[in-house]
Formats: sequence, C-alpha cells, structure tokens
Amino acid sequence: MVSADKGSDSRHIGRSMRTVRSNIFQDDHAADNLTGSLMEVASRNTKSSVTEEQLLELSQALSDFSACSSDISGELQRLATVSPSEPAADVDRQSEPQPEPCQRDNFSTEIIESISPEDLQPTVKICVDGLNSPSLPVKRSAAAKLRLLAKNRADNRALIGESGAVPALVPLLRCSDPWTQEHAVTALLNLSLLEENKALITNAGAVKSLIYVLKTGTETSKQNAACALLSLALVEENRSSIGACGAIPPLVSLVLGGSCRGKKDALTTLYKVCSVRQNKERAVRAGAVRALVELVAEQGSGMADKAMVVLNSLAAIEEGREAIVEEGGIAALVEAIEDGSVKGKEFALFTLFQLCAHSVANRALLVREGGIPPLVALSQNGSVRAKHKAETLLRYLRESRQEASCSSP
Repeated sequence: MVSADKGSDSRHIGRSMRTVRSNIFQDDHAADNLTGSLMEVASRNTKSSVTEEQLLELSQALSDFSACSSDISGELQRLATVSPSEPAADVDRQSEPQPEPCQRDNFSTEIIESISPEDLQPTVKICVDGLNSPSLPVKRSAAAKLRLLAKNRADNRALIGESGAVPALVPLLRCSDPWTQEHAVTALLNLSLLEENKALITNAGAVKSLIYVLKTGTETSKQNAACALLSLALVEENRSSIGACGAIPPLVSLVLGGSCRGKKDALTTLYKVCSVRQNKERAVRAGAVRALVELVAEQGSGMADKAMVVLNSLAAIEEGREAIVEEGGIAALVEAIEDGSVKGKEFALFTLFQLCAHSVANRALLVREGGIPPLVALSQNGSVRAKHKAETLLRYLRESRQEASCSSP
C-alpha cells in the first residue's frame, strides 16, 4: 500500500504528463476530426445517464467478476457442493504458525473421511458437548474438530447445524484465546456454506461477533471473518444488518492494512454488502474511497480490478462521486483505461461514465487528465458495451467543449 503522500505525488506526475498530451489534442482540431464520426454515432443515443437496466446489468457483471476472481469467495460457491475427495482451500489458510489442539487426539481430515455415517452423529454430539465444557482446552479442541468436520462435506454441515453447534460456537468468537477464536470463526465459515445454516448463524447473533473478530483476531481470523460475512451477505436481507452492526469500518481497515489475502477478502465482502445504499454511504464515511483509489493506482498489484469493482459501486451515489473526485480518482481511472487489464479498462470506463454523465466540471477534469486518447482507443478496440459507453462519453466531452466555446466572449 502506498502512503497518501506517495500516492499524491504519483498522481501529480501522471497528471502532468497526461495534461501535456491532452493540451496537444485540445489545441489541434485533428482531435475533433478523429472523434467526429464516433460522436455522430453516439448522438443517436439521447440519454444522458446510465439506465436502471444498464446499472443492473453492470452490477451483475461486476458481481460475477468479483466473486469468481477472489480466491476465497469463489470457493464459497464451489465448496458448498465439493465432493469428499476434493481438497478445500478456505480453512487451512494460515498466516502464522499455531498449535493444533486436535492433533493430540490424532483427529485429522483423513480420520474424518473414514468416520462411518453411524459414528458421525455421536462424534458431532461429543464435539457440541465439548463446546459447552468449562475447560478452554476442551472447547478449543471441540471447535477444531467441528472446523474439520465441516470442511468438505455438505451432509456434515447439515448434521452439525442440526445438532445445536452454532449457538455454542458463536460465544467462542469473543474468546481471548486466539486459537480458539480462529477455530470457531473458521468452523462457522465452513458451516455457512450450506444455505440452511445461514439463518441459524444470523439468528444466533453471529454478525456482531464476527465483526468483533474483524477488529481483534489474528490475520487468518480476520480473513475468515470477512469471508463468513460475505457468505451471509449472499442472502440479500442480511446485507443491511451487516452494515448496521458496524462491519464497514473494520472491512475498510482490512483493505488498508491487511495481507494480500485479507485485502482481497475485504474487497469482495465490501462489494457485496455495498449493494445496499446505506452501506455505500457508510463506506464513504469510513474512508473507503481513498483506499480504493490508491489500489486502483497500483496497477500490477492484483488489487486494481477488485478495487475498481467496489469504487464503481460507490460511484452510484452522490457522496461517492464527490469523494472519488476529491481523492484524485479521475486521474487513477484514466491510467487504468490506458494501462489496466481488459476487464479493468471496462470497469474504469463505467466509473468515469458515472462521474461525468451529469457533471460538466468532471468532464473538464477528465479532459485535463488526458482522457480523450484512451477513450478513443477503447471506443475502437473495446467490447461492444465498452465501445458504446466510450462513444457516449466522448460525445459528452465534445458537447461540453462546444458549449464552452459558444459561451466565450
């Protein structure tokens, strides 16, 4: 993560370079000749903003990209139906070594796979009883075993959910022992992959405790808490309550200071919960825009595209658009159109479209930042949807320039 000063300097340098190039285009009528035919095509579309249908289509596209591109959130869907023989990657991501209490019982994934159906139910009951034990080591071992039991198999998750384990796991999220907390949060993450367990988890009051883990847990616990919230947020009615309970600020903190894995998990979760307008407002107030703009500017970090997905979501509200402009977002988005990935260029274009559709001032900033050449290139070489949006945005820029010329004395 670059510092604010460093990010500001890099944007200033990039801005000055693009401004020189932009001035050349502004002073040369060849620019009008180059884009004239594009403007004529775009002028047939008289709408000045993205329609509701287009926003829904874009939201779905971004959601699909976000989910499939996050190494962990993509597995939330896959793991729900994974066969027992397939490996699972969500539960064993650990950024620091830790003692594994369940190993003293020789309780491993291999042993779990060999447990017969008739022995599974009593095994789960023993674990649930252990969660209610006054002994911390017993609680820790029980949570670790349930974590492994819920790792791969949907039928195990169903049995554990029906056994009453969830209400016993939730208090362990606030345990002062980090390993017990980590086992509990990961067990709940694995259990949440079964649709029927999501309501059990939310009804047990887990959301506030998962947010507590986001604030206090180990690096792995924070990552898995973010993923558990993402899993719960796949149920639309949970998104408002997740935001209302205070999840947004610690998710932004994870974007700012987490590991690479943690940042990706937090970005994916933020996108999902920010489908709710109030959560967009909370994200802007929590300082998400500055963090996102810095990540967009870090091309090659693997975070830029994911950050642009969330940034586009926040650009849907006025507060978000204002914050993006204030944080130098137009400059970063122009760079993304020039140098980003194919998907990244499209995400950046849609965000610029939202910023400039109704703002003459933002259009002027876009021109000053050298936005015309990369927009022309995208209108010629982009996808069908990107070409259309680039052509329309270029038409807006042309209209603003003509209006400015007419109003000049």
